[in-house]
Amino acid sequence: MAAKSASPAPLSPRQRDVLRAAVRAYVGEASPIGSERISHLLPAKLSSASIRATLAELGELGLLEQPHASAGRVPTEAGLRLFIDCLLDRSDVTAYDRRSLDYEVERADGDAVFEVVAEQLSASTRLMGFALAPRLERVTLQHLSLVRLATGRVLAVLVSSTGATYRRAIDEPARLGQRELDRMAALLNARAAGHTLAELRDALRQEAAALRSEADRLLRLALELGERAVALRDQEADLVLATRLALLEQPEYRDPRRVREILETLEMKERLAEVVQDMLCGAKVRVVLGSEVGDPALSHCALVATPYGDASEPLGAVGVLGPSRMDYAKVIPLVAYCSRVVTEKLQA
Repeated sequence: MAAKSASPAPLSPRQRDVLRAAVRAYVGEASPIGSERISHLLPAKLSSASIRATLAELGELGLLEQPHASAGRVPTEAGLRLFIDCLLDRSDVTAYDRRSLDYEVERADGDAVFEVVAEQLSASTRLMGFALAPRLERVTLQHLSLVRLATGRVLAVLVSSTGATYRRAIDEPARLGQRELDRMAALLNARAAGHTLAELRDALRQEAAALRSEADRLLRLALELGERAVALRDQEADLVLATRLALLEQPEYRDPRRVREILETLEMKERLAEVVQDMLCGAKVRVVLGSEVGDPALSHCALVATPYGDASEPLGAVGVLGPSRMDYAKVIPLVAYCSRVVTEKLQA
């Protein structure tokens, strides 16, 4: 799945103005748009006959369609794509949204930042906000603890640089006491701080292989136990979804069948996470429409998402899911601002 970037169509200035006005009106009213409504949104006055003729031209180009013979026009997916890529004038993020997001993210601890961002996006857009949390192998460690659970079992507690906590129960056949486990944790912490799980796993493996002497038995056991604690496992990306209520307020979801389809898809978060993962290349906000999503239940939806973290190796993504009829001029800058705030929070 990849968002298609439309090349600028050979539209005349009049056609561009009418298409821009038609999309803007449709976004606001969620219903087919007639020539009279469009006339009030044009930068220069046009006669009703000229507007109707231009609408017909845009229909022939596949950019607008008429649901019923007597109805107005609505933009097609191609029309929306052209509008987003070539005709969109983005607005600034409001001061209120900036202050609210800054405040909530600043006071969020650990993984709570992703829930906060998802809910803030949902509240600001009346769509469904989401955040794709970092995969565990990309998490930078700050501290590691080892706690005796029972004979032969130890709990490894991994704390990331953002304060997020991960717990793993691992086998420990040597049956060491808690005092020895604390000493082993100290040895591991000297090697762990500031490294990702993937980096620490490789470093421990190499050091254990190079350790030939039996003189330092505790270090050898610590390296072996540490490698089990940070072993990378198959892990689905953690997609954090905001409340569905804001999304269901949209007029498009008055159809029970469509509501059922989208809710079933949202329950299968793995599929949605895959779609978002495919949007992580590059540092820009990407918009994926309808058929580009690759899931029939989301064919009438749009995803707006952008990665956070290092542009060359993003940690995850933030964005919104909603009907293809959304206020892209507001949503795109807001998603971009959320990415910056999350990145700054994780790098603090």
